[in-house]
Amino acid sequence: MRPLMIFAAGLGTRMRPLTNDRPKPLVQVAGQTLLDRALDLGRAAGCAPIAVNTHYLGHQIRDHLAGQDVAISDEPQVILDTGGGLRQAMPLLGPGPVMTLNPDVVWTGPNPLAALQDAWRDDMDALLALVPLSRAVARLGAGDFAMDAQGRISRQGDYVYAGAQIIRPELLADIPDQVFSLNRLWDLMIARGRAFGMVHPGGWCDVGRPEAIELAQGMLADARV
Repeated sequence: MRPLMIFAAGLGTRMRPLTNDRPKPLVQVAGQTLLDRALDLGRAAGCAPIAVNTHYLGHQIRDHLAGQDVAISDEPQVILDTGGGLRQAMPLLGPGPVMTLNPDVVWTGPNPLAALQDAWRDDMDALLALVPLSRAVARLGAGDFAMDAQGRISRQGDYVYAGAQIIRPELLADIPDQVFSLNRLWDLMIARGRAFGMVHPGGWCDVGRPEAIELAQGMLADARV
């Protein structure tokens, strides 16, 4: 079992007006909230403990999770971004490596968290789930990474970070800022040649905008045929 952090503290600006009265993780796709979809993936992969960070309308997420075995890492004053948020939540998660998951993504095919655990090796500082830009439904913009024959990643290429990973958290202690992105850690790990990618073979949809919901639901329906 590995600990899992689900990032749920964002403002959901791109998802307005749906996020005018709810946080983005509580937006539904095919009758299920994005947060519950993320939790289902984590539980099916045997992840424990599981922590969720909150900020915008965080009381709604807390109420939604009431009675469930999920720890809450609240960020009431300032959104700490992915790096700062993970560092704050580490006492709830225990020692690493830890898994992280963005809930604003819909997947089909193999459970990406289970696949990452199967592919993890001791020579890795980070293992990121990737999808080719050509298969990244609703993605706007360019790719994030290139990947060599050994699976090592570098910046700028035709692979998109899919929002799931295993990462060693030790380098979090070396960053003095309160608010920072996990991109800071990835750059350090890429420079050490210890950041790797794993291509997700199934479907993937970025549910960051209202119009992406219909695309995600269509992808899910196609996968059931």
